[in-house]
Amino acid sequence: MQFEHLGASPRIHPDAVVAPTAVISGDVTIGAGCHVLHGAVLTAEGGPVVLGAHVIVMENALVRATSANAVRIGDHTLIGTFASIAGATLGDEVFLASGARVFNGARVGRRCEVRINAIVHRQTVLPEGTVVPIGWVAVGDPVQLLSSDQHEQIGAAQPELDFPGYVFGVDRDTPDLMVQLTERYASSLARHAADRRLD
Repeated sequence: MQFEHLGASPRIHPDAVVAPTAVISGDVTIGAGCHVLHGAVLTAEGGPVVLGAHVIVMENALVRATSANAVRIGDHTLIGTFASIAGATLGDEVFLASGARVFNGARVGRRCEVRINAIVHRQTVLPEGTVVPIGWVAVGDPVQLLSSDQHEQIGAAQPELDFPGYVFGVDRDTPDLMVQLTERYASSLARHAADRRLD
């Protein structure tokens, strides 16, 4: 399914294959030889999504750009099932395994591997060839690779990340943080009410 969103329509190379149950919304460019499988969602929420050549987006993966952070995915990259990319840049020949998450402002270098259920945090930079092990968390620039049982180290890195401020424009110390966050986000998402299906 293809949708016009905020006046922009998807651009899909004639050699690309997009499953009929995939959702492609807004300013999305899909390059030559790409395959977007069933249930995948590629949505440009104010910023563009650009897939290079021969990118594979597996079933039920989510690729979302924001007005603050575009998504750019390099050639010959594979996005696994249930993986999620929000406003990040991935280089050429990256492997993002099933359930992996890459957050806003992150940059994943050429030939990196983000393995099953691993996380690349906001504004983290993975140098070329970095491997994030299964279930581990990558944080910062320079990057720290931490296992999921290193709660204190992960927690120590997170306040500096200021996820609510960076992504939603709400100060972490706001007394009604979730009220402010959800109301702002809902207002932004309401722009989909004017979307137009193209196919």
